[in-house]
Amino acid sequence: MENKTEKAVFVGIIKDGDDEKKVIEYLDELEFLAETAGVSKDKRFVQRLDKPENSTYIRSGKLKEIAEYCENNGISYVIFDDELSGIQQRNIEKVIKCSSVIDRTSLILEIFAQRAKTAYAKMQVELARYNYMLPRLAGMWTHLERQRGGVGTRGGMGETQIEIDRRIVKEKISKLKEQLKKVDKQMATQRSNRGQLVRLSLVGYTNVGKSTMMNLLAKSDVFAENKLFATLDTTVRKVVIENVPFLLSDTVGFIRKLPTQLIEAFKSTLDEVREADILIHIVDISHPGFEEQMEVVEQTLRDIKADNKPVYVVFNKIDAYEYEEYDEFSLEPKSKENRSLEELKNSWIAQEKTPCIFISAKEKIGIEKLRNDIYKMVAEIHAGRYPFNNFLW
Repeated sequence: MENKTEKAVFVGIIKDGDDEKKVIEYLDELEFLAETAGVSKDKRFVQRLDKPENSTYIRSGKLKEIAEYCENNGISYVIFDDELSGIQQRNIEKVIKCSSVIDRTSLILEIFAQRAKTAYAKMQVELARYNYMLPRLAGMWTHLERQRGGVGTRGGMGETQIEIDRRIVKEKISKLKEQLKKVDKQMATQRSNRGQLVRLSLVGYTNVGKSTMMNLLAKSDVFAENKLFATLDTTVRKVVIENVPFLLSDTVGFIRKLPTQLIEAFKSTLDEVREADILIHIVDISHPGFEEQMEVVEQTLRDIKADNKPVYVVFNKIDAYEYEEYDEFSLEPKSKENRSLEELKNSWIAQEKTPCIFISAKEKIGIEKLRNDIYKMVAEIHAGRYPFNNFLW
């Protein structure tokens, strides 16, 4: 990808019981993913269905409409918002012959491949891509034997191309897992060598401002930009607030429908999250679906067995928060779109289960209180860990 002259169309379905506004929001996110990968958005196609078609995801009439549009408008990619089965993808490609057909998972994997900088991150992404590819090999003219380079095995006379390809992919997966195991051991040793310093980990949906927060608190220069998955490699910095030292880590952002292959491949990277004493959950409060994004993060934390940690929620980007003025004469009940920032603050602060703060990292609003709150949390853990270090008090 990474060619702005290439155009993509996007395909989604609205099933019975689906919230139409959410489906549109998901397609907005899919377009943002494509832009992050370097492809221009062109048009979206949405169809109402009871459920996805088993063979082609959407109905044949809509499929032909998309195929004609792609042929007439020079479209390079047709991107589906849900993961396609191998059968669905092959059947769709028989109709849409002029464009590359990919799904949301494949697009995210492409972005991860572009963003991976270190050898470790590249291996993790490669492993995820091969795991995604394995069940979809039938009908793919991959000719992976050209990439074998030193594997040292040959297919028998009776072996089909698909059997050869499947065996080569399995060999690559096995080799990558062995390489990653070695690096994982080294990383585990590095973590154990950090001693008993209190550890905080920044977590959150992608593009909520985690790297900006890292730069703000650690006075570091972690790469940050307004794109999804700007950061893949885990960054750990030692931070001192007043006289209390602690370690702060920033790792990959989460996203709706984060491919299971990536969660599996990045498990070791996410050890920083699992081993943290406190999780700082960064939320983009200016996003209309921020509450669902919070749920995605919470579910991912459950998936990686890190949901038993104390959590401090940081509602970021209050400078960009917008809401619709509520008409007091309206007969409609007040919706979440009509809540002012003050009402939103009061509703969350009133919930005693999770401490939170409202800030703007960009405009430096609320940062002093944030630092003070973090100081108190870390100092309390530090005092319990080192009860005779009176200098903390």
